[in-house]
Amino acid sequence: MKKRNLAIGAVGAVGGVIAWKFLTRSGSVNWNEVAKNVPHFENSAFIDVDGIRIHFQEFGNRKNPTLLLIHGYTASTAVWKTVAPVFAENGFHVVSLDLVGFGYSEKPSWFDYTIVSQARMVSRFMDRLGIGRATVVGSSYGGAVAATLALDYPERLEKLIFVNTVSNDAVLKHPLLRLAQVPGVGEVIAAFAADSRLMVRHRLQNTLAPANHDLITEERISNILRPLSAADAHNSVLMTARRWDANRIEDDAHLINHPTLIIWGDKDLVIPISFGRKLHDAILHSRMIVFKNCGHVPQEEAPENFVKVVLDFCRSSKGRLESVENESMRLEEPKYEADDINVVGRLRDALKPA
Repeated sequence: MKKRNLAIGAVGAVGGVIAWKFLTRSGSVNWNEVAKNVPHFENSAFIDVDGIRIHFQEFGNRKNPTLLLIHGYTASTAVWKTVAPVFAENGFHVVSLDLVGFGYSEKPSWFDYTIVSQARMVSRFMDRLGIGRATVVGSSYGGAVAATLALDYPERLEKLIFVNTVSNDAVLKHPLLRLAQVPGVGEVIAAFAADSRLMVRHRLQNTLAPANHDLITEERISNILRPLSAADAHNSVLMTARRWDANRIEDDAHLINHPTLIIWGDKDLVIPISFGRKLHDAILHSRMIVFKNCGHVPQEEAPENFVKVVLDFCRSSKGRLESVENESMRLEEPKYEADDINVVGRLRDALKPA
């Protein structure tokens, strides 16, 4: 009887904590209350895209070539805070946006939170800002959005840059993302995990290479947590996980015809470097740079090298890079299968004038 009563009491206590969490969290984050703590808030602006308020940051002269930066899952414009101003100082018009449901963009419950819909919104966002074409840089989940933009709206891209990008559904094997698929359970996990300081610190330890753990500061943790602390963010994080469908990127990568740069950290524990090599082999006009002693976010872990490589790639009319091999990075060579080479050869022969 005592064990039964203890079990009932434990269940009641857990239920009480869950109820407390759901009842006390705010519906959404108030921009006016947090703006001054947002990195580069003076560069922030909002624009309506298909009835959704989108937050973005803009640097540099609009007359310059545009670099469009897209963040990853649960992230925001803050992941570009170090490199965005530097790109602008080097002659680029830089725009980083918060995807629908993330950062300080609106998080409507009716949005479907698919990669395809996010890519459509980015294209519409470009329309609203008057950006015809841009070099698009996608980090992690943002890379899947960028790839979909390249596949569905190829006329919008000058060049494409992947940064440790999502290219399939392998991340859904993570225990938390598996549990998120279960009705009821996912709602509870999202409410507690999305804005847990302890969880974010643990996640950063796996996201950043051990050599870069000094970047795990209270300020960085706060920048991640700030836009994730309300009910609408918990819902968008959950819906994105439940509607994750990235296998198309890997399947259709060979259809991408833009000059493409693939950047990867050799210590990435979130997305294996082998996925980057698959993309490199599949995309004909691609270059791949591997940063040494770097994890999942090279733009934060190795910002100086990141800026140099991206600028070199963008300034080359065909997106070429010189062979690189030093203590901090190396240029990968594609490893085509013999059958792939034969197919390419036959296609070239077929296209030759008679």
